[in-house]
Amino acid sequence: MTLLPLAAAAGGGTIDGIGAPQLVAAGFTLLQRSAPLVRALAGRRSAILLPPSPQFLTALAASDGRGAVLINPLASPTEIAFQLADAGVGAVFTSQAFAKRLPGGMPVVLLDGAPRTARMVSDTGVADVDLGSHFGLELALDTDEPGRDEECAVVYTSAMAGTPLGAILTHRNLVANARQTVEAARLTPRTSCLAVLPFSHLFGLTVTCMGPLFAGGSVTTMPRFNPIAAVDLMRVGGISEFVGVPAVYAALLSVIERRGGQLDSPTLGLCICGGAELPVALQDRWFDATGVELRQGYGLTESAPVCLFNAVDGPNRRGTLGVPFPRCEVTIRDPQTRDELRAGDAGEICVRGDTVFRGYVRGGAHGLVVRDGWLGSGDRGVRRDDGSVQFLGLIKDMFTRNGFNVYPREIERAIGELAGVRSVRAYAIPEPARENDVGVDVVGSVTEAEVRAWSEARLSAYKQPSVIRVTDFE
Repeated sequence: MTLLPLAAAAGGGTIDGIGAPQLVAAGFTLLQRSAPLVRALAGRRSAILLPPSPQFLTALAASDGRGAVLINPLASPTEIAFQLADAGVGAVFTSQAFAKRLPGGMPVVLLDGAPRTARMVSDTGVADVDLGSHFGLELALDTDEPGRDEECAVVYTSAMAGTPLGAILTHRNLVANARQTVEAARLTPRTSCLAVLPFSHLFGLTVTCMGPLFAGGSVTTMPRFNPIAAVDLMRVGGISEFVGVPAVYAALLSVIERRGGQLDSPTLGLCICGGAELPVALQDRWFDATGVELRQGYGLTESAPVCLFNAVDGPNRRGTLGVPFPRCEVTIRDPQTRDELRAGDAGEICVRGDTVFRGYVRGGAHGLVVRDGWLGSGDRGVRRDDGSVQFLGLIKDMFTRNGFNVYPREIERAIGELAGVRSVRAYAIPEPARENDVGVDVVGSVTEAEVRAWSEARLSAYKQPSVIRVTDFE
């Protein structure tokens, strides 16, 4: 069995022109050459707080032997501190720019100079680590071995009850999903993916990073999404694959339409969308502007994540989530009886296979449930006669914004801790450009400015309320 970074290195691909084997070897070298890091991680998990970058793969390799908490770069310091404490993190791999958002006293590995150098900052002092010796490190690589049944990543999600739960993904889960991606998307060594989604989001990690690397292709990262720069890269050529959420494609189309309405890219051939429901009108506009089908997929963190996709070797069934990924079973089941339903009958989308997660860090009584190997998604769907699945809405209490999950109970819990607040109701405000905005109704002796400042300090950027209405009945 193999580790996810080793399987990625085996493909021989590159991130920003740096070979995956070199990045992985640098990570193993870092762990071998930093005694303070080894002590900090003894019996504990690691964490990675980085944008899409080559250094992310080095950090994942340096987490060898323990699960790495993948922290969204948009997370607030309060959310970061909670995840580090809840998961029992001993050290964080990050950069100078993000380190200031970490709680004081946390051991930190700064990877700004990786894969050549790293800097370890801990209570024993500051130590620079020369990673140059990784050039002589031989990796035992195998492209066919299944992933190990041990922790690889922890991603916080499923805050239906108000508190996020850390979903544990194994190397087997993530290796399997990356290989499924290669097969369903027909990735090859000629694949060149522009990666704009955070690698802390499993859709970004497996589809925009690991899939191309497994196939021996190349990944070009964009640490902060810029639609103008992205369109320019596509227009120049060299990018064959682009992956985004609906809000990203809407932003790209806005740029394209301002420039005449057509994107003539000499190389772009594969466009994938996920993370939120994709309007058919957006698919139609994208095809009209580019001549490339926008293929929708579906997944969830607890299934590593993708399980449905409009596969490249079949028709693009616009308005559907597609068909099951290779070697992944997807059925529609009655939410109460768990019986499988026939085509045409609406029920809960359920998933079974090697990608189904191990469980949550601390039990997860209020998270998604696995029964008899079947993971209940909390989403409603219907299977059509052609085998594709159509999304019908949510069973679980959440909505999406810019492709990220937003849980009303989490926002209500956070704002409810502000002194003077007696009650909070959070809700979705439909906004086509972002799927939804966030609204909150607050009852208490507080001001809108106080609620906004409190939210900004405690919630991720995509969870920030756009509309705050305060009522005080006293």
